Amino acid sequence: MYNINMNLVKSIVAEIVEKKTIENVAFVGCGASKSELYPAKYFLANASKKLRVAHYTANEFNFDTPDWLGESTVVITASLGGTTPETVKANGVATAAGATVIALTHAKGSALDQTADYAIIHGFEANYAAKLEKMGYAMAIALELVNQIEGYDKYDHMIEAFDKIFEVCENAAKCAGKAARQFAQEYKDAPMVYIMSSGASAEVAYSSSICLMMEMQWINSGNFHAGEFFHGPFEIVEKDVPFILLMNDGKTRPIDSRALEFLNRFDALTTVVDAKDYALANACSSDVITYFNPLMHTAVFRVFAEEISYIREHPLSKRRYMWKIEY
Repeated sequence: MYNINMNLVKSIVAEIVEKKTIENVAFVGCGASKSELYPAKYFLANASKKLRVAHYTANEFNFDTPDWLGESTVVITASLGGTTPETVKANGVATAAGATVIALTHAKGSALDQTADYAIIHGFEANYAAKLEKMGYAMAIALELVNQIEGYDKYDHMIEAFDKIFEVCENAAKCAGKAARQFAQEYKDAPMVYIMSSGASAEVAYSSSICLMMEMQWINSGNFHAGEFFHGPFEIVEKDVPFILLMNDGKTRPIDSRALEFLNRFDALTTVVDAKDYALANACSSDVITYFNPLMHTAVFRVFAEEISYIREHPLSKRRYMWKIEY
């Protein structure tokens, strides 16, 4: 069963491409929302033979606006609460240039909703699957854009995966408790945690580091692409240095496997969240599975973050500066 309304996405894209010739697509957001747009960007950049595809943190988009922004551009913005000032401003920048804006937010009637040409209101609280809806909608928009503009030969396989992925991820999250509690026990006193992944999940590692660890747990954290591990970061590996590897099922798995082999070789403290272990293949055929790893990693690692918050007695909602002072 879909956790997202595919017919809504299809109709929005159909209306856009009927009115305009689309040549550019930009994904714009901040923090976790930015990272949740990345799988859509990754997919579209790989799948499209015609479209220019870009991914921005919102204020960079606002201050260093691309020259190609205009009538031929679709801008997809995202903000959970719909009030992130930089992202709301990005809606205005895009609209002023003549671009079409699709906003993804959980907050109907919010500034992001009201300043977009189209807004999709997604879920969040209900369960782990609901927390994937923002990411899922962005991917669905990307899929419809490439298919309606130029055709996509794996379209049916992507649709089949969307039909299954949310239930599979929900079940995976529910099964992750034992591993998550072990992780929490081993990492609760870690002064620093490094997180890496590859492919479509590269920015799940990024957001897990900057949001779940640094923002929500006040744990120092670094993140990098697993493909970059041997081009600098591996020099800090030694016994018991804490690493988290979000391991992919699909085309970039050899990149992750190489990193894991090195971590084990030098006895680093390593936690692996492997999409294969959580049966991602039950949702996706092998020719599109690469693109769905981020949903699985996001659902499962959320459980890990919750467990470490419990053992450290530091709720994920606790902040020192965010929303409390001017910044």
